[in-house]
Amino acid sequence: MNNIGAVEEVDVVVTGAGQAGLSSAYHLRRTGFEPGRDFVVLDHSPGPGGAWQFRWPSLTYGKVHGMHSLPGMELTDADPGRPSSEVIAEYFDTYERTFGLRVRRPVDVRAVREGPGGRLLVETSAGTWATRALINATGTWDRPFWPRYRGQETFRGRQLHTAQYPGPQEFAGQRVVVVGGGASGTQHLLEIAPYAAATTWVTRRPPVFREGPFTEDVGRAAVALVEDRVRQGLPPKSVVSVTGLPLNDAVRQGLADGVLDRLPMFDRITPDGVEWQDGRRVTADVILWATGFRAAIDHLAPLRLREPGGGIRVDGTRAVADPRVHLVGYGPSASTIGANRAGRAAVRDIRRLLAEEPVAA
Repeated sequence: MNNIGAVEEVDVVVTGAGQAGLSSAYHLRRTGFEPGRDFVVLDHSPGPGGAWQFRWPSLTYGKVHGMHSLPGMELTDADPGRPSSEVIAEYFDTYERTFGLRVRRPVDVRAVREGPGGRLLVETSAGTWATRALINATGTWDRPFWPRYRGQETFRGRQLHTAQYPGPQEFAGQRVVVVGGGASGTQHLLEIAPYAAATTWVTRRPPVFREGPFTEDVGRAAVALVEDRVRQGLPPKSVVSVTGLPLNDAVRQGLADGVLDRLPMFDRITPDGVEWQDGRRVTADVILWATGFRAAIDHLAPLRLREPGGGIRVDGTRAVADPRVHLVGYGPSASTIGANRAGRAAVRDIRRLLAEEPVAA
């Protein structure tokens, strides 16, 4: 590794050490790149586990929606009753150590910009790396999406997002409105209902429930549905948004009990609740926004990769506007199975790129 002042040179920088980043790092190492010398993995989290380490304790491993093992090491014999944050953090930690991936953390990536000699400069809290290629695997957890509704600032109760969800006990005796038709929204409702004084579920679109297990074939079909958006340069929708909600025993019971009795989206927020155009009102102490996340890609802004539609146009994982940049865990590769496959594809493309473009003098 060459040092130019505070700048370290590598062939590849991987930003993020969740499923997408670790999958990419595994394939880099497997194809001959040496961790620390040829590539570096930068992660802003305090420890292994990606976004999983921040999930609420009541999200046990048995409730996880379609978790697939990382390449080269199966996740086996996990206790379904343990918090997923613990199970997956331990698994990722073992994975990093087994394959010697030498993840650097905590490191905050602040900006990626054009550098000298055809390299990209990755500016971070721990210094700057000059790299020939970038695998961006920063996920979405750091960018929770908060919709805006009329009167929102007048609400006298508490508003929080899934990213801040503490578990169901905190809502004991309270009237809770849960917003969002995804897996998190339904899980929150099912957990909160036994503790809360009342729950109300509102979504923009009627929820779609899916029979049967979440198989690899189901995952691949969902990935294919998302892929077209990013090819057009549109912001990606989550893979989960097109798979439907799993119709398991807990969901069936919630439907039978009326906990999952969905209402259309309200029109305004009042100081003491929410209100619809037809005059219907619901009084609330808490509004819980289970409204998803957006891609955490602001650090790529200096490269001007965004299309007029608001997203980054990708071909596979490669940014069309800059072939040195690969987005893994973005759009069609945002699921755990998609991230595994995309990590392998990104490394294959990068090996081809580096073979064609020798380091500039």
